[in-house]
Amino acid sequence: MSAIELERVTKRYPDGTLAVDDVSLAIEDGEFMILVGPSGCGKSTTLRMIAGLETVTAGRLRIAGTVVNDRPPKDRDLAMVFQSYALYPHMTVAKNMGFALRLAGVDRRRIQGQVHDAAALLDLLEHLDRRPAQLSGGQRQRVAMGRAIVRDPKAFLMDEPLSNLDAKLRVQMRASIARLQRRLGTTTVYVTHDQTEAMTLGDRVAVMNGGVLQQVAAPKELYERPANAFVAGFIGSPPMSFFACPVDGGLARLPFADVPIPDRLRRAAERAPGDVVVGVRPEAFEDAALVGDRPGCRFEAEVELVESVGADVFVHLAAQADGAGLAAPGPVVARLGGDTAIREPGRARLWLDAERLHLFDAATGTALER
Repeated sequence: MSAIELERVTKRYPDGTLAVDDVSLAIEDGEFMILVGPSGCGKSTTLRMIAGLETVTAGRLRIAGTVVNDRPPKDRDLAMVFQSYALYPHMTVAKNMGFALRLAGVDRRRIQGQVHDAAALLDLLEHLDRRPAQLSGGQRQRVAMGRAIVRDPKAFLMDEPLSNLDAKLRVQMRASIARLQRRLGTTTVYVTHDQTEAMTLGDRVAVMNGGVLQQVAAPKELYERPANAFVAGFIGSPPMSFFACPVDGGLARLPFADVPIPDRLRRAAERAPGDVVVGVRPEAFEDAALVGDRPGCRFEAEVELVESVGADVFVHLAAQADGAGLAAPGPVVARLGGDTAIREPGRARLWLDAERLHLFDAATGTALER
C-alpha cells in the first residue's frame, strides 16, 4: 500500500511566511493526484514536504500508514521528476537511468534488466547509448521519468515536469504520462499551474490558493460544481465571468440581459445570507441562430472582438464582468461553435443557457448551489 495522507499539515518559514496552511488531503494507493493553483499557492511546497525536502511545521504526514515527518528523503522510497531534467551530460541514457540503482549497490544484471524494461515503456530502447545532448527535450524528459521508474518507488512526485517543453510536445508528453501511470498503477502526485494538465491527467485535482486547499474533486466535478468563486474562476478557459447583480422575481439582471433562472437557483438565491454574485462560463453562450427552440435566454449584445480558433469562436461582448470583489474585472467572452455566422464586431443575437449559471455568496465566495 502506498497511500499518502496529509493531516492538518502546515508550513511556516522562520520569517513568518505561511506557505501551506492546515492542509488535509488523503491520496489513495495508485491514485493520480494533481496539485494545481497559481504561482505561490503552496503546491510545490506541499510536494516538497511529501518528499522530505521541506520540514513540516505542524501536522502529520503519512506514507503507507507510517508517519514520516522526521524521516529523511532517502528513507521515504519516493522518486521525483523535476521541471529541470537534471541529467548527467557525460553519461549515456542507460547510465543516467540506472544511476540511483548503482549507488544503492544493486546487482549489475538487475540494473540492466530494469533499465531495459523502463526504456521499453518509454520508447527509449534505441537511445540507450546516446548522451543527453543528442536527445530532444521530450526524450530528455522521458529519460528523467525512466530514472524514477527503475527505482520502483512507493510513489512518484512530479513538479511541473512539462514546463520546459513547447506546446505540441507538452500535449504528447501529457498523454504519455497518463498512459504510463495507468499502466504502472503507482501513486503519483503531480504539481502544475496549467489547468489543462490538471483536468486531463488526474483522477482527482486539489486546487490551492494562498496556501489553503480550496477543493478536492474529480475534474468534471470541479468544472460543474465548484466549491467557491476562486475554483470556478481558475478552472475553465476562457475563465468564468462574475457579476454582482440583483437576483429577484426569478430573474438574474445581468448587464447584457435579464435572464430567467431555474427554480433551484432562485431558491438558492433566496437562502443566501447577503448579496449574490452570478457566474457565467463562456460555454453557456451560443449563437441564437444555432440553438433552435432550446429553452434559454435570447438577447442582443454588442460584440467588440471575434477570435476564430477553428472548432470554437470566442466572441468578446461590450459588457464588462465587474469581478464583484471575487475576481479581477474583465471582458465577457462567449465561446461559440465554429459554425456560427458571427465573424465581425457589431450587434449580434446570442443565447444563454440559464441552467449553467452559478451563484456565489458575495461576501465569502462560497457556492450557493452545489
